[in-house]
Formats: sequence, structure tokens, C-alpha cells
Amino acid sequence: MRLRRLLSLLLLALSVSTSAVAAGVGAETWVLVDIEARRMDVYRNGDAIHRFRNIAIGSGGAAPVRLAGQKQTPLGEFRINRINRNSQFHIFLGLDYPSMSHAERALAAGLIDHDTYKSYLDGYARLGRPPQDTPLGGYIGIHGIGKGDPRIHRLFDWTNGCIALTNEQVEKLASLVRVGTRVFIR
Repeated sequence: MRLRRLLSLLLLALSVSTSAVAAGVGAETWVLVDIEARRMDVYRNGDAIHRFRNIAIGSGGAAPVRLAGQKQTPLGEFRINRINRNSQFHIFLGLDYPSMSHAERALAAGLIDHDTYKSYLDGYARLGRPPQDTPLGGYIGIHGIGKGDPRIHRLFDWTNGCIALTNEQVEKLASLVRVGTRVFIR
């Protein structure tokens, strides 16, 4: 009798964990943005679960280290750190840019000085996230086009450094990710 109860509990636990994985609960989801291919893929547990085509990036292209005003999309690894569903761009998925590695590379490249780097570190420690008003820029994310022209989106890289999708695409993406989701831009 005791063995039967133990087996029942084990089977119940297995079915609950299988359904949780099938529903995506506890599964690792991450996003890969391929600038050259102009696409964004969402992965869950290593499997591609959705692809977005015809993304737009910064009108200044992409770069491993960027400065404010260059309109370049930063390359690297990020995490979604905020979601604004009332954005002028429909939905805005904020990225933790400039990351610590971006600030370190900028310092090493002479793009920022030690005082600016220290100010960045102080701001990060105080806020618990990267400060957005740095010489490296800020307010980088993935967003829709809002009330913008879909034809412009299809034909041009038009953002100030963000990655843009159509409004419908960003709605779908927002349903697949959450705060903390890793985003790789290459």
C-alpha cells in the first residue's frame, strides 16, 4: 500500500512537471537577434519556437560599443529589464543597456574616462540597473512602430538604436518573454 502511494505521488509529480515544461513554465526562453539576416528568433530550451522577419535597427547600423546620438544598435548580451505596454511604440521591451561589459569596453577603448566609468558604476549600484543618461546612451529596447508608417519600417532602418518590429510582432514577442529574458544581438 505504501509503495502504491509513493508511485502515485511520483507519477503525479512527473505529470505536473511535464505539463509545466509544455506550458513553458520554468523553461528557459531567450532571444537571438541576427542583424545581418534581419530576423529575430525566440528559443525555449534550445528549440526555436518563433521567428520574426523584417526587423529594423538603428539608422546608424550596429556596433559593439556605441555613443549617445550615434543611432547605432548595440551588439552583445542583454536582459529584458522592463516592459512598457503603454509606449508610443506600442510595446517597449527595455534592455539593460549599457551593460557592465559595454561600459568596460568603452573605458578600455578610451570612449569614456575613469570619472564617467565611476559615475556609471555608482548609478548602477544606486538604481540596481544601468543608468540611462550616460555618454553611451540608453533607452535601448525592442519595440513596435506605434503609429508609424509600416512602409518606412519595411524599407529602412529607422530607430535611434533600438530593434523594431511591427505592432503585431511585438505583441507576439511580449507574450513569449518576460523581465529577465536574455537577448543576444549579433
